[in-house]
Amino acid sequence: MSQTPVKRGRGRPPKSSNAQYQNTRQALIGVGLAALTEKGYSYTGLDEILRQAGVPKGSFYHYFDNKEAFGQALIEAYGRFFADKLERSLSDHSRSPLARIEAFVEDAKAGMARFDYRRGCLIGNLGQEMAALPESFRSLLSRVFRDWEGRIARVLEEARQAGQVPESLVVEQMAEFFWIGWEGAVLRAKLEQTPQPLDQFARGFLALVRGC
Repeated sequence: MSQTPVKRGRGRPPKSSNAQYQNTRQALIGVGLAALTEKGYSYTGLDEILRQAGVPKGSFYHYFDNKEAFGQALIEAYGRFFADKLERSLSDHSRSPLARIEAFVEDAKAGMARFDYRRGCLIGNLGQEMAALPESFRSLLSRVFRDWEGRIARVLEEARQAGQVPESLVVEQMAEFFWIGWEGAVLRAKLEQTPQPLDQFARGFLALVRGC
């Protein structure tokens, strides 16, 4: 008895059973993250990403519906990546709470130096481009920042309970302030190719929370 052929989407390999599909999709995300942290969304072409990922030209739409969907995937992937990076420092209970924030700063400085200050923060970069980006990015970017703020707020609360900062410290407010200032420091460090802005911001922030 003959079977009716299964219809597939135009040019798309079967997602559930095709490991190569998933590997190629992840390769595109990896190359896209590297490119966008250096040059931003508006100045990164799909042809460049496909070439670096070794994906044939014209195959992009096998993996993403359009560039907007690709950008959404990059925001989500970077948010997860950076949250993991944060937690390596913020969850290190061998250090005091404020020392964990200092450890994150040192790790971030090393990361920027490793790439010769060419790469910044993808979320911060896209935030600066928001006027020219798809509106769907706005809520995704805000969600990532809220997640990061929650992680810093958690550590500041631990610092408050440990007596490292005053009881009067409003941890949520200071966590939001941290990321507002940090993104500016990252931009300045990338511009001047030096860790000094990161150090200066970290010193100022820690002095502020200790003195509140």
